[in-house]
Amino acid sequence: MNLFDVYPLYDVTPVSAKGIVVTDDKGQDYLDFYGGHAVISIGHSHPTYVNRLKDQLEKIGFYSNAIQNPIQEELASKLGKLSNCEDYNLFLCNSGAEANENALKLASFQNGKSRVISFKNGFHGRTSAAVAVTDNEKINAPINKQQKVSILPFNDLQAFISEISKKDVCAVIIETIQGVGGLDMPSPDFYENVAKLCKEYEVILIADEVQCGYGRSGKFFAFQHFNIKPDIITVAKGMGNGFPIGGVLIHDSIKASYGLLGTTFGGNHLACAAGLAVLEVIEKENLIENSAELFEYFKLKAATIPQVKQVKGMGLMLGLEFDFEVGELRKKLIYNQHMFTGGANNKHVLRILPALNITKENLDQFFDALKKELE
Repeated sequence: MNLFDVYPLYDVTPVSAKGIVVTDDKGQDYLDFYGGHAVISIGHSHPTYVNRLKDQLEKIGFYSNAIQNPIQEELASKLGKLSNCEDYNLFLCNSGAEANENALKLASFQNGKSRVISFKNGFHGRTSAAVAVTDNEKINAPINKQQKVSILPFNDLQAFISEISKKDVCAVIIETIQGVGGLDMPSPDFYENVAKLCKEYEVILIADEVQCGYGRSGKFFAFQHFNIKPDIITVAKGMGNGFPIGGVLIHDSIKASYGLLGTTFGGNHLACAAGLAVLEVIEKENLIENSAELFEYFKLKAATIPQVKQVKGMGLMLGLEFDFEVGELRKKLIYNQHMFTGGANNKHVLRILPALNITKENLDQFFDALKKELE
């Protein structure tokens, strides 16, 4: 049997990793400034993370959600405190797509409506409703297009008012910082008016923090840079530092009932151990503060490169926009400079999504390499 060929692959085979250094099967080291789509939040093979998983695996790795699992409660409590979201409840799942799928379903249960508003260049996952609200025709199959979705431009308040006032919308889902789309953000005026109108029309506001959450923006959640309070918050990528885990933070005003949501693997013992390790390291190493500080340093360094037209994003969820497509530049950074970076739907944007515990010296290395390839 062969693998189903859906990924264009670079000719690199990692076999080990430590911190931001990834080593391939030939012994070549690479600096990881992409973190596997912002998944590696505390660095590869962090000792706290490794020890937590080892210790848990020696006890119990999995059992279903039919039994008591105090580690879930520990994770929910710590997440609530660190994120300042103690008036939310946590439903654990396995991925960002699953988190968004459950969020959309929960919204529809809550108000009995079915249409969703999302935004151009948004990415919310590849499952049924999650892919339907994603702005990408290539991955949206006919079976998914049965969903009722209106995809609107960012920052067009009149278009938003026109749609939400039809009173058939169950949810609005929005990435505070777009990931795949290219690091675009809503204006404060737009986002805060969206939140206000959702309350007015009894529409559930879902903040998709799957990529931009967990300290990446310089606050625990990126929406916390705005004066809003979502009804539901979805998380995943940085939550487990590579272990599959996702979550839905559900405001106290939305009530649970048995059977409303469910999952086989979500919230298993190993996943919770990974999640706790990440939160412990974020807290102990002040990684949210580091993310905010390095954002300022990153902008200063980027300003020294004339080819950079714009710095996009916040914290350590960043993009460098050029006046040319960056595909070849990414290849040169991998094969010549031995550095991983990312692309976006905006082909002119180079995405930078490193672990939150990188240093100024690491950023110096990145910009030195970038300058060499731009000469």
